[in-house]
Amino acid sequence: MKYTQLGRTGLKVSRLVLGTMNFGPQTGEPESHAIMDAALDAGVNFFDTANVYGWGENKGRTEEIIGTWFAQGGRRREKTVLATKVYASMAPEGEPWPNYDRLSALNIRRAVDASLKRLKTDYIDLYQFHHVDRRTPFEEIWQAVDVLVRQGKILYAGSSNFPGWKIAQANETAARHGRLGLVSEQCLYNLAERRAELEVIPAAQEYGLGVIPWSPLHGGLLGGAIRKAATSGRSASGRSADALANTAVRAQVQAYEDLLGKHGLEPGETALAWLLTRPGVTGPIVGPRTQEQLASALRAVELDLSQEVLDGLDEVFPGPGPAPEAFAW
Repeated sequence: MKYTQLGRTGLKVSRLVLGTMNFGPQTGEPESHAIMDAALDAGVNFFDTANVYGWGENKGRTEEIIGTWFAQGGRRREKTVLATKVYASMAPEGEPWPNYDRLSALNIRRAVDASLKRLKTDYIDLYQFHHVDRRTPFEEIWQAVDVLVRQGKILYAGSSNFPGWKIAQANETAARHGRLGLVSEQCLYNLAERRAELEVIPAAQEYGLGVIPWSPLHGGLLGGAIRKAATSGRSASGRSADALANTAVRAQVQAYEDLLGKHGLEPGETALAWLLTRPGVTGPIVGPRTQEQLASALRAVELDLSQEVLDGLDEVFPGPGPAPEAFAW
């Protein structure tokens, strides 16, 4: 495994991030534990989750599965850089009530304590804001974060799904009060969805945030969706199916698969390896449902893409270009 610093911090993390969103809803506890063990054995030390994962009446279940894994010992917690998130409502299902969501100081305090209990740990390495809260000022958010840092409950704060101007606003506010501010941004970023290159990634680089792309295969679209449908008879689903229904997108994905076939490359591994070449990227989140999917993702770290392949990928999936030139001139 290869490692890098998380943004401007001294924290060293793996170039792949283990996403756990499938743990519970799609992958049972024993297999989830086996995947985490395999990831740790392979050198993956950066695990990402969220308090709401498990969803619906089972929200919080994913954190509980990670907690029972930590409880097995073997220095699992000590070896893991643990990231979770706060924003979505954690009120009991069917019992909506104020202050169980968003980023008020009250909800941040409540959510951290609940996550710590489910995760069976006394601290969280990276506590991420899952979405922008337009109603809560950053002065309040950073005051709440300061308390948690002093209490030893969290070490760093990060954002997720923030636009570039909110990253700037958050860190300018933090700087005025002598605080560290955001150290990472988790955003939608992959070959098929490169709008983050306009302003989100430049803002993250300017303020020293590590970029953590989610959905690196764009819901399976970049994992050989057309080829798999042809060879297995299984049609794409979800975001991938919606995208392939568009004739232009389907042609683009076919060109992508043809390019990689010419070079003997696997689509999913290539999509991950491409992200590892991008400026500012710490590491993409991979969310395996099985150990076989984890093994495929791990191979991407060792994949060295030639300039010919990189140029070909840019031709198939051109980026938007830098702001403001991309839309102003």
